[in-house]
Amino acid sequence: MISRQELRFDFDTPVERRGTGSLKWDRYKGRDVIPLWVADMDFKAPPAVIEALRERVDHGVFGYTLPPGELVNVIVEMLEREHAWKADPQWLVWLPGLVTGINVACRSVGAPGDAVMTTTPVYPPFLGAPALSGRTLIAVPHRDDSARYVFDFEGMEQAESGGTRLFFLCNPQNPTGRVFTREELMRLAQICLRHGIVICSDEIHCGLVLDPDARHVSIAALDREIARQSITLLSPSKTYNLPGLGFSLAVIPDRDLRMQFRKSMEGIVPHVNAFGCIAALAAYRDCGQWRSALLDYLRANRDMVESFVAGTPGISMHHVEATYLAWIDCRALGAEDPASLFERCGVGLSNGRDFGAPGYVRLNFGCARSTLAQALDRMETAIRSHAG
Repeated sequence: MISRQELRFDFDTPVERRGTGSLKWDRYKGRDVIPLWVADMDFKAPPAVIEALRERVDHGVFGYTLPPGELVNVIVEMLEREHAWKADPQWLVWLPGLVTGINVACRSVGAPGDAVMTTTPVYPPFLGAPALSGRTLIAVPHRDDSARYVFDFEGMEQAESGGTRLFFLCNPQNPTGRVFTREELMRLAQICLRHGIVICSDEIHCGLVLDPDARHVSIAALDREIARQSITLLSPSKTYNLPGLGFSLAVIPDRDLRMQFRKSMEGIVPHVNAFGCIAALAAYRDCGQWRSALLDYLRANRDMVESFVAGTPGISMHHVEATYLAWIDCRALGAEDPASLFERCGVGLSNGRDFGAPGYVRLNFGCARSTLAQALDRMETAIRSHAG
């Protein structure tokens, strides 16, 4: 059933993205493949963002740009309102993208040869960034407790050999859709504090919590000691579908850590662009109703995916608490490469191998419901044909 909010904002009408230079759609150029892979929704940006960008274009001058002071205030207010985190404006460091922040964090903490720990499955840049910075990766798999994915705290303690300087946290978690609880985050933080490990927390999906009884907790907001050992990465790009505008930020409370982070950026990281700043301001300031309607729409899409998976032999998944991503276990199918199986039947999904978990696929349900329904039909056909 379509809510009154959804009627105000049209998420149901598919937007033609082929031929627009779309990374997501042009991957399958000339092929009948529905792309549900990269974390990029198919919805138009909020009307307030489009209007703000239009006004900026009409101004006509696109010189070097500083983030407007109002943007700083809006972000600080948002952190306190939504995450109970009282941040100092001086803690903000502007970035042209989240992946940039991940790699800068690697370069700014510890030294070559040190280790970086994370938990898998996880967003692929977490797995690749350490080697690019001359660091060693320690990947500790999440435990599946039969209801959801949880941290393996004992495994983390055993894997830490004294040379770990940085921990990559993804919360809400990509690709599993977990929203970690305050208790889970506190225990993780205590391990990191005990071993002198800085926490770099990717919280880019924090605006996409779908479950009413789940609440995003910024790990740096737990207490001051944890905050001093943290780098928090944020962006409006996922919640408001603005990834192509290249705007992100790091929140770094500790002065020395912040200075080291900035030093690692020097000469290689460009300033954020004018359109990214304008879009971020409009998104955070003016798009609350659009976001609320989006969450209603995504919940229904999530329920549709979960119902399909529950009724389809050979695949399974846990409940998605946040994000617009479904992490699907296909190991029972017996397919050597499930992503290729689905692609051959016209659905492009992310390969679990890239997240450190072969045998899984990640499905992006941030699309028109009619598109999702067609994709699920094709997935069912693929599974039936594979079963023979």
